[in-house]
Amino acid sequence: MKAVPLKLEDSLYQEVEALSKALQTPRNRYINKAVEHYNRMIKRELLAKQLAEESLSCREESMKILSEFEQADDYRD
Repeated sequence: MKAVPLKLEDSLYQEVEALSKALQTPRNRYINKAVEHYNRMIKRELLAKQLAEESLSCREESMKILSEFEQADDYRD
């Protein structure tokens, strides 16, 4: 396990202390769980952004292909 120096605002520290005591969880474990939760949230946001970008890229390509099909249909008529 790695040690990471951490400076918290006084109000945030007090909140962490109060909540970790209320949950009867060591402060270190409470902060670890908070960081794990935040990492999951950020990964989901990044994945959603990537999906949106790839979807847009795919949509543009699909519109080109659709246009080509429409032109082919017009040509046959």
